[in-house]
Amino acid sequence: MVPLGSGPDNNGPHDAANLNAALSMTRPEKPQAAHLRHIAWRSAITGAFAITASLAVMSAFGIAPQSSFDVDQLSVVEPAVELPVAALPHTSDDVFLFSETVRRGDTLGNVLLRAGVDGDAVSRVLGDAEARKRLSQLRPGQALEVGVDHDGGLRHIRFRSSSEQQVRVEANDDGLQTRLEDLPIKVSTRFASGEIRSSLFGATDDAGIPDSVAVQIAEIFSGVVDFHRGLRRGDRFWVVYEQRSSAGEPLQAGRVLAAEFRNGGTTHVAYWFATAGERGGYYTADGKSLRRQFLLSPLEFSRVSSGFTNARYHPVLKEWRAHRGIDYAAPIGTRVRATAEGVVDFAGTQGGYGNIVIVRHHGGYSTAYAHLSRFAPGLRKGSRIGQGDTLGFVGMTGLASGPHLHYEFRVNGQQVDPQRAKLPDAPPLAGETRRAFERQREAAARQIELARQTVVARFE
Repeated sequence: MVPLGSGPDNNGPHDAANLNAALSMTRPEKPQAAHLRHIAWRSAITGAFAITASLAVMSAFGIAPQSSFDVDQLSVVEPAVELPVAALPHTSDDVFLFSETVRRGDTLGNVLLRAGVDGDAVSRVLGDAEARKRLSQLRPGQALEVGVDHDGGLRHIRFRSSSEQQVRVEANDDGLQTRLEDLPIKVSTRFASGEIRSSLFGATDDAGIPDSVAVQIAEIFSGVVDFHRGLRRGDRFWVVYEQRSSAGEPLQAGRVLAAEFRNGGTTHVAYWFATAGERGGYYTADGKSLRRQFLLSPLEFSRVSSGFTNARYHPVLKEWRAHRGIDYAAPIGTRVRATAEGVVDFAGTQGGYGNIVIVRHHGGYSTAYAHLSRFAPGLRKGSRIGQGDTLGFVGMTGLASGPHLHYEFRVNGQQVDPQRAKLPDAPPLAGETRRAFERQREAAARQIELARQTVVARFE
């Protein structure tokens, strides 16, 4: 095997002979004149430097990386001279980390042995009930980190058990300690935009916006935009929202911080604002709350199948009669939400309504939600509910020809058309709270402008 730096193209022996010959000029057998000795010395030194430079250049070319990394060639290269290698100092704190991925058909013992854990330590883990219980949650394709010492003794095991927690097993002199740890969550700000072509969800899907953000957009503007019948092709929106992540992996999106929705010829803007100890909400640029006392719809997404009218042909009774509510067609199991905060006045079965919930609100208002397949867990008469809370789920109980929600809006017990009723607004911000909002609004408006620039790049 040819040592590194030697071979048929290496002229080292000949150069060394030339060097000896040159140096021999400094030891002549007969005396020479001073100027001849000076010439000899200068020649010898010059030759030595030339040879050294030549060897340096050759060595540099010999170790320079090639354009292709030939592993087989490198694997057979051996040094010409064995050099002593000093061992790294070992301390009791040395931990060697191994990342293992659970394979199909793996046992916990197999995974730990592959990570370098010795047999005794594996037995300790398998014999610890809590550690074995937590580690049994591992599934094929899941990664775990294993720390061992230089003897193969186990130091720790950790793996992510959920998006926000990890399991950690620590080994010490007292045995194993297993615990759940919260993962550090990083919150960043994201800008996005979209254009309505068919529906809000379709637009958010095209723009890569999470569904949870789409739902928030619908809820924020539910008091001013009818997402069932009022959307137009070409409507646009811009949104700024929080993106939560852990260890570089994205988690569920967070709160919408600001949004702008252009519906037809009208533009609506919303800014999130909250003061210490108070419930936050969304406000217009001039500090008016977007949270109406009543939402326009008890369903997040559906379509109106029958409106409020004095004459409608009943599909079950086969006769013309007044329809004192609005029907929303939706699949069975769709969540039904309260359009305003209040107290449950009735939750049960009532004639043709089937399963129905009636909620009493301030100011003589009440709302009814009928044909439910089931009620929300724990819901009963007297339960206090907030705006948007789940009351039940769409069904077709009572006199219903298909799955839908029958929604009624009542004023002093009389059914009225919620689309035409004049509903009170929440009070606007004032005083120092208003000034604090304006400072926050300016920063949010700049973020909306950044989101607007993204749509220019997307559609133009």
